[in-house]
Amino acid sequence: MQIFVGLGNPGGKYAQTRHNIGFMAVDRIAEENGFGPWKAKFQGQLTEGRLGGDKVVLLKPETFMNLSGQSVGEAMRFYKLTPEDVTVFHDELDLAPGKVKLKTGGGHAGHNGLRSIHAHIGEAYHRVRLGIGHPGRKELVSGYVLHDFARADAEWLDDLMRGLADGAPYLADGDRSRFQNAIAQRMGTGKPEKPAPKPKAEAAPKADSTPDPEPQDDRSPLQKLADRFR
Repeated sequence: MQIFVGLGNPGGKYAQTRHNIGFMAVDRIAEENGFGPWKAKFQGQLTEGRLGGDKVVLLKPETFMNLSGQSVGEAMRFYKLTPEDVTVFHDELDLAPGKVKLKTGGGHAGHNGLRSIHAHIGEAYHRVRLGIGHPGRKELVSGYVLHDFARADAEWLDDLMRGLADGAPYLADGDRSRFQNAIAQRMGTGKPEKPAPKPKAEAAPKADSTPDPEPQDDRSPLQKLADRFR
């Protein structure tokens, strides 16, 4: 059994913000993989289903981002799981929009949701880092992550969500390569097909080496002799 956690902030005000891309991810995974209805539990919203060969709980903490670890820790202890059974989907400033990287353990890089999870279950859990890009200056980060995605982001964001839903069963089975490939296929970043070989150029026709025939001379011997003295 595993827990997939999506990070975000509760309420319609934050639903489409960059900081809520983790919520968006688990919502799409639930929708596309036949999970049951969401229900309130562990200070969050929870649904259960199967991904690959394993039972998976999807969890959206509703404690606000800074206290996400309370919900995650409560769920993990209830199901008698370890941090290695937990995978967290979260926004990542240090990746370009639409890029996805996997990580296990390590620091929280200042992300408040991860900081809280570290405090409650340690750092040995898995992460799916969902790139949202960086505004360029540190002082702009807070407003940037709490702002809605731009309209121009809609296409790649939907492709990313579809890729995450397609790949979730592979992630649950521990096949990270196929998980990433599923995302790449949706994002149009898979390995390009090998181009068809160029057709061989047709050989230029060989020049005809046969000399043109000499024109036929029908003059009589007398006419030929006379023409020589003209």
